[in-house]
Amino acid sequence: MENLATHSIDTPHGVLKEVFGYSDFRDGQLDVIQACLDGRDSLVLLPTGGGKSLCYQVPALLLPGTCIVVSPLISLMQDQVAQLKALGVSAEFINNSIDRAQQQAIYQRLHQGEIKLLYVAPEKVLQSEFIERLSHLKLGLFAIDEAHCVSHWGHDFRPHYCRLHELKQRFATVPMMALTATADLATRSDIVTQLGLHTPFIHTGSFDRPNIRYTIEEKFKPLSQLMRYLRTQKGQSGIVYCSSRKRVDDISEKLVEAGFNAAAYHAGMTNEQRQFVQNAFARDDIQIVVATVAFGMGINKSNVRYVLHYDIPKSIEAYYQETGRAGRDGLAAEAIMYFDPADIGRVKRFFEDIEDEHRRRVEEQRFNSMASFASAQTCRRQILLNYFSEYQREPCGNCDICLNPPKRFDGTLVAQQALSCIYRAEQRFGLGYIVDVLRGANTARIRDNQHHTLSTYGIGKEHSNEYWLSILRQLIHHGLVAQDITQGAALRLTEGARSVLRGEYALQLAQPRLEAKHVYQDKLAQFNYDKKLFAKLRSLRKELADQDDVPPYVVFSDKTLAEMAQLLPTSDSEFLKVSGVGFTKLSKYGAPFMQLIRNYLDTD
Repeated sequence: MENLATHSIDTPHGVLKEVFGYSDFRDGQLDVIQACLDGRDSLVLLPTGGGKSLCYQVPALLLPGTCIVVSPLISLMQDQVAQLKALGVSAEFINNSIDRAQQQAIYQRLHQGEIKLLYVAPEKVLQSEFIERLSHLKLGLFAIDEAHCVSHWGHDFRPHYCRLHELKQRFATVPMMALTATADLATRSDIVTQLGLHTPFIHTGSFDRPNIRYTIEEKFKPLSQLMRYLRTQKGQSGIVYCSSRKRVDDISEKLVEAGFNAAAYHAGMTNEQRQFVQNAFARDDIQIVVATVAFGMGINKSNVRYVLHYDIPKSIEAYYQETGRAGRDGLAAEAIMYFDPADIGRVKRFFEDIEDEHRRRVEEQRFNSMASFASAQTCRRQILLNYFSEYQREPCGNCDICLNPPKRFDGTLVAQQALSCIYRAEQRFGLGYIVDVLRGANTARIRDNQHHTLSTYGIGKEHSNEYWLSILRQLIHHGLVAQDITQGAALRLTEGARSVLRGEYALQLAQPRLEAKHVYQDKLAQFNYDKKLFAKLRSLRKELADQDDVPPYVVFSDKTLAEMAQLLPTSDSEFLKVSGVGFTKLSKYGAPFMQLIRNYLDTD
């Protein structure tokens, strides 16, 4: 290896460069690290992909003793430990996936001071036997990951998290760092109280993920919409979230039949099945995972290029965290949601089963905010950031509203046609039936009801089924039509419909968007890189990852490969200038990658 300028490994910047391969901290990271090194408790709020892990991993390597990381999911522990080991860091996890002999070996190394970071589940860390072991160790830090789970008002409350204050009581002098990507003001305050944090340093980073493009499409024929979109994402990794296990199974089966490299994931599958899918997805052997929210916090994969919600989530917090699994590497990514306003009533019925009245009101209010977000005609990112108390004055320029602003038109005539049709059909039928009448469909049901004789039969045949669905949904939004859920969602006119039918004012409606306008994004456009070389580097990365039995992103991220394809490093000093390359990665992987680049340049 060449003579290289060395960094002091006893400073945060030295650890950042030599171990992790980055030259600069992101905003706020160094402040959090310094507070921890000063022995202070802290609460860290950073978006998914915003660099939360470095906030505790860097001080863990600088402080004497071991850092105990409390993490809620086995898969998340495994991913993070694999990444740390690839960097040359002594890290381990203890959970049900390893046998007793392996646990004992880890305990022995732990007591010998050989492990810097130990990942454990909240259930494990609270066992009296485990706490007794901790009492005999030199501890540097407690890091509580996914800390919103500690709050009753968080969107993913977990009872065992509530007892984590016992760690603070037992080890009062050990600093505790709570980290989360999603917490409103009430949840933040509750985290501090529940964990017993003592005058914590609080860092709230920007919730903005400018690399994610937010798009909401009206749901017409969602399976067709999904397949049409997936065909534009060939070779990319993505997640499709659905509201039920049945829908997950149905959609994943249809995608596989259509030739997509997809698999299902939900809590009804065995642990072995779920683990297989998660590992295959992490290793780029499966490109699309169709999942319930059970496929959640364990996603540490950096190159997820899109997250698509087939159904509306129950809160903005859940939506934000799930969409945040896209583009963790900072490269361009998309968050798409299919939205049918009728889903609002269906979701709200779930809240009726919540016995605690206060809890039910909180959940209903959170869903109301989600429904408003989905229905909005203003910049999606502004609404998201405002929800998390981060005011943004200007529209973002990277959401469906900004890129393809809604067009308004005088919808009085089409509204009168639709309202009249509902009235003449005696207000006894739902959306689909009314659309069929308007379009002049020749169905047995229409003939049996003699509705082919109505004056409104076929009056709107020049418009598509999707067009009329959109118009009727807007009339519901405007309060001119109501859906009677006690009568099979039959459409009924409200008092407000009378003035529209009389033509007493002009009704402005949004021009229906019958096809989503997806503007192609080169996900690596920020790099002036050699695409052919990038493809070869990806193939080499996959080969080396398979040899080491780790996911490809543990070797190098797409962003790092793109920078290699831009800078063309062929020496150790040049290779170390690539973001994400530290000394361990250089010694482990540098030679084959540099040889590939040399060979490519020689034949180019």
